[in-house]
Amino acid sequence: MPAINWNDSINLLSKLTLRRTWNAGKVLSSYYLSKWTKKPIQWGYPISISFEPTTSCNLRCPECPSGLRAFTRPTGMLQKDFFRETIDQLAPELLYLVFYFQGEPYLNPAFLDMVAYASQKGIYTATSTNAHYLNDANARKTVESGLDRLIISIDGTTQDVYQQYRVGGQLHKVLEGARNIVKWKKELKSKTPFVFFQFLVVKPNEHQVEDIKKLAQEIGVDEVRFKTAQVYDYENDPNQLIPTIDKFSRYRKNKQGEFEFKNSLANHCWRLWHATVISWDGLVVPCCFDKDAQHTLGDLKGKPFKEIWHNENYINFRKQILQSRKNIDICANCSEGAKVWGE
Repeated sequence: MPAINWNDSINLLSKLTLRRTWNAGKVLSSYYLSKWTKKPIQWGYPISISFEPTTSCNLRCPECPSGLRAFTRPTGMLQKDFFRETIDQLAPELLYLVFYFQGEPYLNPAFLDMVAYASQKGIYTATSTNAHYLNDANARKTVESGLDRLIISIDGTTQDVYQQYRVGGQLHKVLEGARNIVKWKKELKSKTPFVFFQFLVVKPNEHQVEDIKKLAQEIGVDEVRFKTAQVYDYENDPNQLIPTIDKFSRYRKNKQGEFEFKNSLANHCWRLWHATVISWDGLVVPCCFDKDAQHTLGDLKGKPFKEIWHNENYINFRKQILQSRKNIDICANCSEGAKVWGE
């Protein structure tokens, strides 16, 4: 789960029920017990899930399988009835729902209806968008849906820089979309969604870090957050994306002048205990780093989620994490997942 802003956290805490709090306690205690015993103990059910509205995207970002049209798994749209059936299974324990995995959520015509359904069940809802479809009507419907958090990906403050990573994108549409959301929040007197610009720091845009802060303040979004880029072929960096500013890079150069992963990979992962990812067609995968669903742990088309969560596939994957996380391909390039909130 992403870090929570103080104002945003009040809204999140308001979603807690006794049952959700008890579930979170069970999940957290089983995670620490697993770290201590090196055995995959799992109590409770997910606190957070990511549900994929679609694999489709209008952009062609160079490090994204959706943008590159590089999936080997089927592509398609999440169906509203299937979404509702799944959420009905999870809602009593579920606190946080992210409408994102791959693709652009607003391309799914039923996306905001699904947000509204989850919001009515008292679940904290969030999504990530490239903001090209936040026209006036969609912006109003977004606010009315009850969406709690809106992440707007904006990786440049000028068109020439923005389009170097967001290939095919138009910065003016992103800015217009952000302004539309801010406008409708004011007109509808709504505190939600909490809106922030997410700036993926790469070499072509690292000189605009201060500029994006000023732009956000000018438009009236709530916050700016900077994200380090995952570069698949980081040893060679063929797209020349690794930034020169050390704190914004997951990588560093070793004595041989080659890039290497900066952080050590501890043999545990909080995400595997408290969260999961569900693809548009019902595949359950460990986390958002398994973009092509190569480590499918279950299929909701055949079994209920709560049976999958405790099945042999999940137990074995958690066991692998506790034994040697660095030997799992999707974990080898991951700078997230090991920390619990507040650590």
